[in-house]
Amino acid sequence: MNNKRKINIIYRLLFNHFGPQHWWPGNSREEIITGAILTQNTAWANVEKAVHNLKSNNLINFHSLLNTSHSKVAALIKPSGYFNQKAETLHCFARHLSIYDFDLNRFFNQNILELRNELLSIRGIGRETADSIILYSANKPIFVIDAYTRRIFSRNKITPGSKIIVAEKRKYEYDDWRLMFESSLEKENKLFNEYHALIVQTGKNFCKTRPLCNQCPLIKVCAESI
Repeated sequence: MNNKRKINIIYRLLFNHFGPQHWWPGNSREEIITGAILTQNTAWANVEKAVHNLKSNNLINFHSLLNTSHSKVAALIKPSGYFNQKAETLHCFARHLSIYDFDLNRFFNQNILELRNELLSIRGIGRETADSIILYSANKPIFVIDAYTRRIFSRNKITPGSKIIVAEKRKYEYDDWRLMFESSLEKENKLFNEYHALIVQTGKNFCKTRPLCNQCPLIKVCAESI
């Protein structure tokens, strides 16, 4: 079975098991962007605490945030971890958005490649964060790759073709993973959104570091690859 077919089968299995996810958590585009930055290297429960603190201080607003001291922002987002770095990233994003007069419509009114390149030029924003912002806040079709994706699909022996050597370990490049999914699926932001959310549910509930294979909705297709 080729990768394209298996990727589509896995989507159907997960959707039938979990149902629609209506994800990403966030009540506004600004909140989604903030959450995407804060969720780096931490659990979502910690991000929620940090977002609540920002909301309580009316700082889910990049104009207001830019005019707030680094120390105050860092203190408010402390639950998310790496709070000094993340406060700097939030300020860098806000500073960049000021070029567009803090108008997200203007900022997002670019093609995906242009928008992605701009996001990646902002200090502290990497590929996964940039793609999360593009998919969930700008509502443009780009597939988000995270640790759950690599774990689940590697265990199913679904991996990109090209590899690089990093620190004496064979790893696949982020964009190789992304392009594998994008070339296997209809390029629709709703589908990419749903699939990523289903992957996260599977990683959290079944395909853990120590997997619960007997309970996993992918046991049949995964067993084929063993």
